[in-house]
Amino acid sequence: MHARNAKLPDAFAIEQLIQVHVGDGTLLPRSLAEICENIRDFIVVENNGEIVGCGALHLYGMHLAEIRSITVTNRSEGKGAGRVLIDALMKEAQKQSVTCVCLFTRIPGFFAKMGFCEVEKEALPDKIFKDCMKCSRRNACDEVAMYQGTLPKVTARTLRSPKDYVQIAPLHA
Repeated sequence: MHARNAKLPDAFAIEQLIQVHVGDGTLLPRSLAEICENIRDFIVVENNGEIVGCGALHLYGMHLAEIRSITVTNRSEGKGAGRVLIDALMKEAQKQSVTCVCLFTRIPGFFAKMGFCEVEKEALPDKIFKDCMKCSRRNACDEVAMYQGTLPKVTARTLRSPKDYVQIAPLHA
């Protein structure tokens, strides 16, 4: 069993893995077009040439990334596929110099074993503004927010103000 970066030909398998858990609300729906558009965010786990798991690392900036759309097949549960996937996603976060990785889950015990700690959702405003505001469960969320690393004191929205930017070439009308 090994993890690798996803490729466009993997998109249909990723969509099928995610779709299994959309109906019960465990995962947010991801269209095939959305998966193709974000294929570079995904990592897949293969076992004997079969894709048995997937997950994505969504980058908000160096201050925060989110592990999302993580799932493994029923046949692979309890066999280490989840651990392989999380390790690969965390390695990618480290490669990108991300200081905090978060996720929202209904199985916090699984992620706690891998070093993730629970946190109030409000400590992750980037995630809330990106996804939670458009989620049908936003007022009755049953997911647990978790993180690993250093919680951001700033967000992508507060890193720079317009006055921090300079014009490098004159604008011509």
